Amino acid sequence: MTTDSPGPADGLLAVAPAAASDAPVPGGAESRRWRALAAAALGQLMVAADLTIMNIALPSAQRDLHMSDPTRQWVLTTFALGYGGFLLLGGRVGELLGRRRALLIGLAGFAAASALGGAAVDTGMLLAARGLQGMFGALFTPAALALLGTTFTVPAERARAFAIFGTVMGSSSGIGLILGGVLTGYLSWRYSMYIAVPLALVAAAVTVSAVPRHTPAPAAGAPGPGAVAPGRGRVDIAGALLATVGLMALVFGFSRAQTDGWGSAGTVAALVAGAVLLAAFVLVEARVPSPLLPLRVVLHRGRGGSYLATLAIGVAVFAGFFFLTYYLQEVLGYSPTRTGVAFLPLTAGLVTGARIVGRLIVRVAIRNLLVTGLVSAAAALTLIGLLRPDSSYWAGALPALVVLGFGMGWVMMPANSIATLGAGRDAGVAGGAVMTFQQIGASLGLALLGTIAGTATTGYLGSHHAATGGPRALAQAAVVHGFNVASFAGAGFLAAAAVVVYLVVGPHGSTATGGAPAPAGPAAVPTQPAAQGETTRDPAALPG
Repeated sequence: MTTDSPGPADGLLAVAPAAASDAPVPGGAESRRWRALAAAALGQLMVAADLTIMNIALPSAQRDLHMSDPTRQWVLTTFALGYGGFLLLGGRVGELLGRRRALLIGLAGFAAASALGGAAVDTGMLLAARGLQGMFGALFTPAALALLGTTFTVPAERARAFAIFGTVMGSSSGIGLILGGVLTGYLSWRYSMYIAVPLALVAAAVTVSAVPRHTPAPAAGAPGPGAVAPGRGRVDIAGALLATVGLMALVFGFSRAQTDGWGSAGTVAALVAGAVLLAAFVLVEARVPSPLLPLRVVLHRGRGGSYLATLAIGVAVFAGFFFLTYYLQEVLGYSPTRTGVAFLPLTAGLVTGARIVGRLIVRVAIRNLLVTGLVSAAAALTLIGLLRPDSSYWAGALPALVVLGFGMGWVMMPANSIATLGAGRDAGVAGGAVMTFQQIGASLGLALLGTIAGTATTGYLGSHHAATGGPRALAQAAVVHGFNVASFAGAGFLAAAAVVVYLVVGPHGSTATGGAPAPAGPAAVPTQPAAQGETTRDPAALPG
């Protein structure tokens, strides 16, 4: 059973004994567990779809609200920064509030922010709504991941639960693009914001019925319901500010490089400030009694490798979305609706990859799953790098979308599972860190690769002249060339990340559901409860 208020026994059982899978489970409790999964998956679908839903709706919103070109990118970046920057804080706040309360507040706040954005009368109102969406989503996601991690403890059930959740989380990006295109094409861009309201209401209703209000009786010697363990009563505000402002400074610096150049004072100052602030964040986390991101969470080899993999996949996914969205609409001339439908193969690739990895996750070492996903994503960006202005959708964009979706499935599902495995009282922040690193990759990667693409485009225009196709053909060729160069750079980054992940996780990493890899299936390993305030350890933990 899952709990609302955190206690020392909450989330400590990472892997159940073998007999647990045979133990009878009351029908009502069994139904409640899977309804809790449904609530978490639906809510995460709403949150994650909003990461991409405005991509295709953005041109219409820009015209309606009279946005400038430099401002429009912040409609996407503000959400990513609000979400990624506050996920770690959201994990800690969720542990203090209790899982049920954190889920409901996250859903209600997200719905209200979405309604505000749909009713926006100017750019400032829309940007504020997008930032609030990200912040409330950052409260919901770690609570949802911790809920799954503590509810499904038997390896086979854990694999199934995270397979479902991972498929929903990964496919939500493609679903967001499709919804954005359809709603914008047939109604208005505003409905790309309003759609979150009914989804939040349904998810909240299921949450109320499935997630218990109170913590079950604690183990002997444990604090009672609602009690906060020593050192858990404080929220690391300094760490949250350093992490968020540091990330924003880096994104701003990468964005400025495209217009002002890498050597400009503004660009250098922003990048240096971002690096200094993030270094200060690490120092603070090593010293404060209640860190936002305990270093023990990141230094765990399995989790550390999964975080690196999700950061890299964030670079690939969001750069791929951005480049392909522009390519389909501006080069191939697709409408918003047709562009959304054109992204369907990405979802098909993701579902296929998730189904395959769902069968392997209890038998294959975590590093093999993560590396396969990263190599697939690198191949997808390489395919985007080979696109030409006269490439067809079927021979060009389609293969890239399918392979990119496949790579997402092979990274996100095992990464979400390994993040909360054995995390104990750190389950909320460990789960939230998965999406934090993905959003860091999305924000920084899109800014950096966008700058590389813009620089390459400018260079192409300076060295070529309009041919038979005229200025429009030259402009399209220059933009596609910029996407090519940036995609190849992204593919190289992903290949390097695959090597690093392979080395970090090491040869003795466990599976993503616990235990050593075994061809015949997982060997359930009993896990002893950790002492109060400590986390459990699995076979992938660092020595000492």
